[in-house]
Amino acid sequence: MIKIQNLYKRYNNRDGREAPWVLKDINIAIPKGVSVGLVGRNGAGKSTLLRLIAGMDNPERGAVERHCRVSWPIGLSGGFQSSMTGRQNVKFVARVHGLGSNIQNIIDYVEDFAELGKAFDQPIKTYSSGMRSRLNFGLSLAFDFDVYLSDEATSVGDRAFKAKASKAFKDKVGQSSLIMVSHGEAILKELCQAGIYLKQGHATWYDDINEAIAAYHAETGKANSPLDDDD
Repeated sequence: MIKIQNLYKRYNNRDGREAPWVLKDINIAIPKGVSVGLVGRNGAGKSTLLRLIAGMDNPERGAVERHCRVSWPIGLSGGFQSSMTGRQNVKFVARVHGLGSNIQNIIDYVEDFAELGKAFDQPIKTYSSGMRSRLNFGLSLAFDFDVYLSDEATSVGDRAFKAKASKAFKDKVGQSSLIMVSHGEAILKELCQAGIYLKQGHATWYDDINEAIAAYHAETGKANSPLDDDD
């Protein structure tokens, strides 16, 4: 289970002035084994909430309690050492996670999954954002987590890689659960049971992902509006 209690988050302006809250007074318990889609307009705080759940960022107030093994957000390409190659980065992460005897298996899996070819042995600083995301995706799935976090991970790459990414998530369902940010309504309905709808800093839990998506459509006033509405 993941418990989010009295959570507030904002990013202050460079001149020191306090900015509006991105997230405010979030209180949600995500049950074990339930896959969840995060829904809301661009700027609603979906990626921010995902980073807070991962422990990559800290709230201004409140807390996130993780009673399970949670991945870093798949799809975010930060966190790599840019002067090291893809292979070296994977080896380093495997060592950090204490997988000394299985490092080669991890490297082989990521190399095959990311489909980077010779670029796997080139410095990360030479990668495009898509290449970094594919490396991150493969590296995340190479480890066994109870909950996988995904920030637009299934939108990376060409059609064949997107299909591969979707299948990888489906294979994880049953063994693990997902918390997903995606502009693809179909993938959310396919992989998630529940939903969290973010609006004006507040979060509402829905036991049915379809109800969360319906709440988004009600906000936009467009029954078939895409989930990346910017209005």
